[in-house]
Amino acid sequence: MFRFVHAADLHLDTPFQAMVRATPTIADALRDASLDAFDSLVQLAIDREAAFLVIAGDVYDGSERGVRAQFRFLRGLERLSTHGIQTLVVHGNHDPVDGWSAIRGQWPDGVTVFGYTGVETVPIDRNGNRLATVYGVSYPTRAVAENLSLRFRRTSDPGIHIGLLHCNVGGDRDHEAYSPCSLDDLRQAQMDYWALGHIHKRQVLSPHGPSVVYPGNTQGRSHKPSEMGPKGAMVVTVDGQMVRPPEFVPLDRVRFVGVEVDVARIADLPALSRALMGHAGAARAEHGNRGLLLRAVLKGRGPVHRDLSRPNAVDELLRDLRDAAETDEPFLWWESIRRETQPDLDRSVIRQRGDFASELLRRSEDIRANPESTERFGAAKLDALPPSIVQFLSEDLNGSHAALLQSAEDLALDMLEGNAS
Repeated sequence: MFRFVHAADLHLDTPFQAMVRATPTIADALRDASLDAFDSLVQLAIDREAAFLVIAGDVYDGSERGVRAQFRFLRGLERLSTHGIQTLVVHGNHDPVDGWSAIRGQWPDGVTVFGYTGVETVPIDRNGNRLATVYGVSYPTRAVAENLSLRFRRTSDPGIHIGLLHCNVGGDRDHEAYSPCSLDDLRQAQMDYWALGHIHKRQVLSPHGPSVVYPGNTQGRSHKPSEMGPKGAMVVTVDGQMVRPPEFVPLDRVRFVGVEVDVARIADLPALSRALMGHAGAARAEHGNRGLLLRAVLKGRGPVHRDLSRPNAVDELLRDLRDAAETDEPFLWWESIRRETQPDLDRSVIRQRGDFASELLRRSEDIRANPESTERFGAAKLDALPPSIVQFLSEDLNGSHAALLQSAEDLALDMLEGNAS
């Protein structure tokens, strides 16, 4: 029995250019976040007594690799080497082999950086026993359109067989189609475990036969869905020839979190501020001792909509929240607040007015109460309408039809009440 650690997409020294508006303290913490996450990755491998660490591409954030990032990476590999932990690395689209390197001497003992001319194999031995064979190939340049998985073929060596590759399986549209391949392509190589990189969302595409795993990146980079939430690496336990389900271990020092607030029961801006602070407290409790970047979305209908619609109201609310969290440690930074609220509609008042809006509301309610009735079409002749429209009007107004009717009613009333933006 032994363990190995699978990581990918370190993106060391990510500049977080979109966050330059943050305070200097927070900006410094962001610049250090990817490097600190790598330090945690090294410590994880040591703490778990891993036999080896595999890194599936994009060690750096770009081909013009920063000196600081390269030195930090080298020191981490030196620590692993002194603990007898092998490290195996492939380069991906962000850090192809043709990129500049400050490290032109020999790597520490036990470090393998795979080349790009063909798939190479590296044996992992312990006490004279073959634990594993790791196969890998790097990107020569940024844009690799070839399906590199087709180059992998299992040898007859004992132990488990691990494919290390930076690729896009199944055509994930959130990432470039570099080294595109399918699960069937990976299965044909007869590996026991595919240690993949490139897709930043953590996912196990196949639990066995073989295991196909994306660990995600070690540090989130924005509020994109694939970048939010916990980020880290996989610890994989091997028992004989059985690869157990990987264990995810978070390593990130800064976490991007989304907050959604329904304003339906919020009377005014002070109440909204308290609600947002409550969400911040819940996020702090959930995500632990790390920096948080919060993005809030305000939804729904409520009286506070009118206050939020006043000039600069949302911007000033955002500044006040930032001021309130200024002394938080670790930091909490409100990145933005997006308003998607709508005005309150007092249907009871509209219904009693006897005007055009009240008549529209009555007709809409009649349709919902009697969806099977065709009297709501007045003098319209159904046989003059296209068949698809007749079918729509004749079906029960449930599910998406009911939602569509409700949206149309809301929009019409908003326009009649002068609320539509």
